[in-house]
Amino acid sequence: MTGHAPPAVRPVVTGVGVLSAAGAGLAALAEATAHGKAAFTAVDRFDVSARRTTRAALLPGPPPLADAVLTAVDQACRQAGLSTGPAATGPAAADDPGGGGGGADGRAALPVLLALHSDLRTREVAAAVAAGVSARWGAAGVTRVYTGACVAAGTAVADAAASVAAGRHRRVLVTAGHLVEPGVFAAFDAGRALARDGELRPFSAGRTGTLLGDAAAAVVVEAEPAAARRGAPVLARLAGWGRAGDAHHVCRPEPEGDGAARAIEAALARAGVEPSDIGYVNANGTGSPLADRAEARALRRVFGAHVARLPVSSSKAVHGHALEASALLELAVTIAALRDGRLPVNAGWLGPDPELALDLVLDGPRAARPRHALTLNSAFGGANTALLVAAP
Repeated sequence: MTGHAPPAVRPVVTGVGVLSAAGAGLAALAEATAHGKAAFTAVDRFDVSARRTTRAALLPGPPPLADAVLTAVDQACRQAGLSTGPAATGPAAADDPGGGGGGADGRAALPVLLALHSDLRTREVAAAVAAGVSARWGAAGVTRVYTGACVAAGTAVADAAASVAAGRHRRVLVTAGHLVEPGVFAAFDAGRALARDGELRPFSAGRTGTLLGDAAAAVVVEAEPAAARRGAPVLARLAGWGRAGDAHHVCRPEPEGDGAARAIEAALARAGVEPSDIGYVNANGTGSPLADRAEARALRRVFGAHVARLPVSSSKAVHGHALEASALLELAVTIAALRDGRLPVNAGWLGPDPELALDLVLDGPRAARPRHALTLNSAFGGANTALLVAAP
C-alpha cells in the first residue's frame, strides 16, 4: 500500500440529505437498512408486463428528478448550517465567502458535483439542478456532471475529498439522483441482470441478480478546520478514498476482484490505517452471482484472516441499486451506521454460499461502534471505488 498518504487537511461530512424508497431523510433510510426492511414493490409507473422481473424500490409519485435532487441538497445544506439565498450570509459566508474558498464572488466559490445517468435529459436535469443550487444556496451552478455508471457518485465524492484535502476548496457539495425508468429497466431485464424472484439477495445462495431503486442524495464535504470555525456538525470523516479499473469486460467483473481490491488498498493507504482497523464494509453486493463472488475474493485478498471477523452487508438489499446515485446513498447509510452503532442487515439472505465465506450481518442489526468503515462500488467496464469513512 504505497503511493498515498493521509491528507494534510482532513475532509469531513457536515451535511447529508436523502430521498429513497424507505422515505425522506437519513433517519428513515437508517432504520430500514438497520433492520433489513426491503422497500421493493411492483412497478406501476410504466408497463412491465413483458418483463421477467416486475419489482423495484420506488419513490411515491415520483417527483421530477431535479426536484428530488434539490430536496436532498436542501436537507444536506441545512444540516451543514449553510446560508440560503444567492448572496450567502451568516456563518458559512463569514468563514469563507460563498462557503467554498477561492474568490470574493460567493456564487463561484461552492463547487457542485452532480452524478446522473447519461441520457437525452441529462443536460436538462443538470440545468434545473444548477438553477436550484444557485437560487437557494448561492452556488454558481453545477461544476461537473458525472455519468460514470455505478461509480459516478463515488468518483464525485473522491474528487470532492481530494479537492478539500489539497486546499483548493473549503467545502464542496456532492449530489446525485436516479429514478427507475422504462429504458434502463428494459435493458437490465433483457440482459438478465435483474433478480428473477423479485428479491435482491447479496452474497446469498440462490441469488439471481439485482433490483433497481430510486434515490436522490447529497453530502457537504468540508475541510475540518473550516467546519470547526463555524461550529458545523461533523457527521463523519472521509479518511481515505481509492479508485481502480481492471477493464476486464464491458459488463462482467474481473473474477478475482482485482480492481476492487486495488481500490480498497488505495483507500487504506490514503487513510493511513491497516486492514485490521476496518470494522464494517457496506459492500457493492448487487446480488449478481459473478459480481458478489468477485467482491468476496477481493475482500479476502485485502483483509486476509481479518475477513472472518469483518462484518459485511449490502444495503442495496433494502433500497435497491440506484446506479449513478448508489455510492452516495450507500455513503449515507455507512455514516448512519457509524453514528447509530447499528450495522445494517444483509437482507434477502436464504443461506450460505460456501465460495464466499464472509461474516455477513444477518437476522437483525448488529450492535457495534467501529472506528472505520468502507463503502464499495463497482461499475460496468471494470471501474471500482472505495470510500473509507471514520467516526468523527
